[in-house]
Amino acid sequence: MQLIPYILKHTQLSEKSIVNTVVLLNEDCTIPFISRYRKERTGNLDEVQVGAIVQFKTQFEALEKRKTAIIKAVEEQGLLTPELQSKFQNCIALTSLEDLYLPFKKSKKTKAETARKYGLESLAKIIMAQRSDEIEFIASKYLSKEIVNEDDALEGARHIIAEWINERTDIRNQLRNQLERHALITSKVIKTKKEDEKAQKFRDYFDWSESLNRCPSHRFLAILRAEKEGFIRIKIEIDNDRALDTIERRIIKSNNACTTQIKLAIADAYKRLLLPSLSNELLKNAKDKADTDAIQVFSKNLKQLLLGAPLGEKRILAIDPGFRTGCKVVCLDAQGDLKHNETIYPHAPQNDSSGAIKKISSLVDAHKIEAIAIGNGTASRETERLVKRIAFKNPIEVFVVSEAGASIYSASKIARDEFPNYDVTVRGAVSIGRRLADPLAELVKIDAKSIGVGQYQHDVDQIKLKTSLDTVVESCVNSVGVNINTASVPLLSYVSGIGPKLAENIVAYRNENGAFKSRSEIKKVPRLGGKAFEQGAGFLRIKEGGNPLDDSAVHPESYGIVAKMAKDKGVPLADIIGNKAVLQSIDLKSYCTETIGMPTLEDILKELEKPGLDRREKAKVFTFNQNIKQITDLQPGQLLPGIVNNITNFGCFVNIGIKESGLIHVSNLSDSFVKDVNEHVSLHQQIVVKVLDVDVSRKRIQLALYKKD
Repeated sequence: MQLIPYILKHTQLSEKSIVNTVVLLNEDCTIPFISRYRKERTGNLDEVQVGAIVQFKTQFEALEKRKTAIIKAVEEQGLLTPELQSKFQNCIALTSLEDLYLPFKKSKKTKAETARKYGLESLAKIIMAQRSDEIEFIASKYLSKEIVNEDDALEGARHIIAEWINERTDIRNQLRNQLERHALITSKVIKTKKEDEKAQKFRDYFDWSESLNRCPSHRFLAILRAEKEGFIRIKIEIDNDRALDTIERRIIKSNNACTTQIKLAIADAYKRLLLPSLSNELLKNAKDKADTDAIQVFSKNLKQLLLGAPLGEKRILAIDPGFRTGCKVVCLDAQGDLKHNETIYPHAPQNDSSGAIKKISSLVDAHKIEAIAIGNGTASRETERLVKRIAFKNPIEVFVVSEAGASIYSASKIARDEFPNYDVTVRGAVSIGRRLADPLAELVKIDAKSIGVGQYQHDVDQIKLKTSLDTVVESCVNSVGVNINTASVPLLSYVSGIGPKLAENIVAYRNENGAFKSRSEIKKVPRLGGKAFEQGAGFLRIKEGGNPLDDSAVHPESYGIVAKMAKDKGVPLADIIGNKAVLQSIDLKSYCTETIGMPTLEDILKELEKPGLDRREKAKVFTFNQNIKQITDLQPGQLLPGIVNNITNFGCFVNIGIKESGLIHVSNLSDSFVKDVNEHVSLHQQIVVKVLDVDVSRKRIQLALYKKD
């Protein structure tokens, strides 16, 4: 099968859209660039649709690579025929390809291989012919120094027959079907680990059985983790009699002495070869599916987090709270540059709250602070209460900011390069303040896996996870756009067509030559060629440059069209931007060309109405219930403000201002069936919850969604 038919088979997209998108991908165009600036060629495909083409293109290429390797391996054995090569080439799934290759695999020394070595293959063929009633007498003719009696000969022949049965594609497919539909996954606790304290979180699976095809991804991954940590053993179970009957009906054609031997071979093939192999395959497929589900949850959460509400360019005082080691305080200017840092000790054991209040108050005045950011880790609530006691001269908004991943950033090379003369505590506090100003710009500096907004992220396929999360980050960065004159290397590296090396070159050029004054100047960056400029220019912004279009998502290749629109309307270019009356009077059809059609022109018009608009919401102040300080303060029926801090397939976790997060199970999110948790809540959303149940010993809090902000 060729690439285009393969993608067509797996998507509902038009052939023309697929063909043109594949051409663009082969020209090293990125997903954001294709979906934003090549709509005419793709048939107006969005990022998700282009991403699907990328996915199936990658799958096809992997399949073709495997076919090539298999054909070469069989050819080297001297066993490749034109008919066999055609069968390999026509496989459209990896499973069927591997089944076809199974007889040619050079495996370890097998029982069947040993039996062949002793000359028993012809006896196996006689048995499979099912015509003889004197099979023991025939077997006596195969005795040798190694085969001392008829039973040994028959056993060796059965090993060969078992291998033939194992290699039958039709039998494997029938058993696959039974396993996929009817297999149970069972788990039993390892007796010596039953009382282990660490095992208690998995105690639901100490004696568990469930249909595998109904086992949700989060539970399957939890069971796998419990097995990996050595607390339980898992097994795949199926109706063995039914499975054996399936094989027998396909192989047994008579009722004589051979039948007994074949039944024994079938039982051996099933127990020793087929069931272990297909059970492992089934578990692997279930793991792949669970990984996909978990990665999708992680990706959705990460997208919401990256596109979280920015406060914007404000002067911020950030506090990384702590008890014994004190609270690290930093002051940042509107561009996020560090201006001051020191440590205060308002909490136990020092309890210098009055000194801390004086210090914060003086820093707010000295640095003209407009907002305060407090990390949500240890001592967060206590620090928040302290800050809110301070009578500032001017109104100061106080925000509690997620610290997830801040410690990873503060110890990273990126942080060391940014702040070589400061320790990890200062860097962590700076990160907290910058996250309030612009979550996207700061969070791209952290490995997405370390942000902790998924389920079982350490258990899923790490390569697939990284690929998916990198795609999400790239999508978010390019959807918002990047100010090339203030962006860090990590942020610039996610811009379409740029990458880490060019990002470093951009920053180096900026440091040497000053701020970029126009998009065209970007071409002067060393090693940034025409292709990189084409891919990235539309996503890079120049604030207060010579051309107002440089601070918009209009691509430089379309500047001429906008200039013509302005000229036709008799207004200067700068006056057409944001001028709704003029823009609405433009007849877009008159500007269509062979390469630029209505989809791109409509995008241009929308962008000209509000150029460079940040589609993210603005940050809002939030306050927890100040009477709730620990889990023992909770009572069923209480209504509490909270912030969604993680979303999974089984519900969402909510920060209600104490150490333990509460769970809103999917059944408590809505009165109707919940298909997708993300349709009801979003990450960092401010909500009101109702306390349903509190299990203090297990530190579990059950909540229900009461009201969304």
